[in-house]
Amino acid sequence: MIGKDIDESRQGEVLDMPAEVQGEGKKLYLESYGCAMNFSDSEIVAAILKEKGYTTTTAMADADVIFVNTCAVRDNAEQRVRQRLNDYRKIKRTKPGLIIGVLGCMAERIKSKILEEEKLVDIVVGPDAYRDLPNLLESAKDGRKAVNVILSKEETYADISPVRLQSNGITAFISITRGCDNMCTFCVVPFTRGRERSRNPETIVKEATELFEQGYREVTLLGQNVDSYLWTGGGLKKDNLSKEELAQATSFAQLLEQVALIHPDLRVRFSTSHPKDMNDDVLHTMARHENICNYIHLPVQSGSTRLLEMMNRGYTREWYLERIEAIKNIIPDCSISTDTISGFCSETEDDHQDTLRLMEDVKYHFAYMFSYSERPKTMAERQFDDDVAEEVKKRRLKEIVDLQLLHSAIRTREGLGKVHRVLIEGVSKKSKEQFFGRNSQNTTVVFPKGNLKPGDYVNVLATSCTSATLIGKVV
Repeated sequence: MIGKDIDESRQGEVLDMPAEVQGEGKKLYLESYGCAMNFSDSEIVAAILKEKGYTTTTAMADADVIFVNTCAVRDNAEQRVRQRLNDYRKIKRTKPGLIIGVLGCMAERIKSKILEEEKLVDIVVGPDAYRDLPNLLESAKDGRKAVNVILSKEETYADISPVRLQSNGITAFISITRGCDNMCTFCVVPFTRGRERSRNPETIVKEATELFEQGYREVTLLGQNVDSYLWTGGGLKKDNLSKEELAQATSFAQLLEQVALIHPDLRVRFSTSHPKDMNDDVLHTMARHENICNYIHLPVQSGSTRLLEMMNRGYTREWYLERIEAIKNIIPDCSISTDTISGFCSETEDDHQDTLRLMEDVKYHFAYMFSYSERPKTMAERQFDDDVAEEVKKRRLKEIVDLQLLHSAIRTREGLGKVHRVLIEGVSKKSKEQFFGRNSQNTTVVFPKGNLKPGDYVNVLATSCTSATLIGKVV
């Protein structure tokens, strides 16, 4: 994420090297690539297998089962996963009983290739089939190839209490929806995660309450599109609700408030928002509750209305900027981050300049920035030519990154001389004598440890900064 630390981007990176969990039985080694949803899914997998006597390990060589939870959003993430599978196979040559499995978004797309042609894995499991893992493991132990990539219209894993992997005991993810109905032409998620369905709000509030009682002080509500969360008494979102049904349904704004009311010391974040669905109700709910963080991730993808239409994003440049204006009016100190794609099909220099001009108008605090990578099965692959030269994609991406670095530094400097309420998350990577945490706007703040401890809230006066981090003293 440019604007924080560049190496902190979680797109296509290893998210989870699980903490050692003591216990007897088989050992499970889990790696996760991609988005926070994959990280959350890995915690569900660990919980399901814990019930069958499995414990997680950080030592790959000790594992009886190795799972990699995959991302299919970008090609380079898939290539990294393939390399990891080859690494696992080398271990299996010296440990024949080892079972290797692929979980998540890559499962459906490449199942036959990695199972039969390349013989890299023993198990392939899609995002909606994790409850079947114990049965699939038994099949794999008998030498049979085990596959379940069936997508579900109901599965939300609402009844499963996730095992918090490599947890700092302070922050946690809570999944509130699964799947996506948006059908953006560049995106493979609807084909790998299925239709959108919302989770019962009672189970979400219960999970957040239990986390707070266990000492956690921040939860992030997760979904491919949190703004379209709608609980109607069933998981699958209904398109044509009557006025009576709509009045009885739970919206995202209402869910957000329910979680915020658990306790004033429980911070609430959420990701990801969609510009076409973010309404003022959510913004007013944020403004009413101090413990809902003033930070919104609002992916724009492109500043060109023509390209937004080709991407099937459901909004124009003007609509997006109106949403930005609403955020600034209702929550004046809200920080905003985004996603951008450089070099989408037929992108002209004028389209690219539209994106740069929009960035100048908004001046994002942070951003995830990528060049377009054509993904199999997407509408863009079927309908459009990937016709922007690679060197042009790279040049445009560099211009976007350079501009965002400038804007991130500007936004960070705006925090100087101000007192920030910070939730302490741990020891700074650069100094054992300092703690770090984030303020409400998601900016990292570093300060001397003193007699404080992780999980404490502190007020920090920012006295200096780097381009992405505030440095200060407790006041």
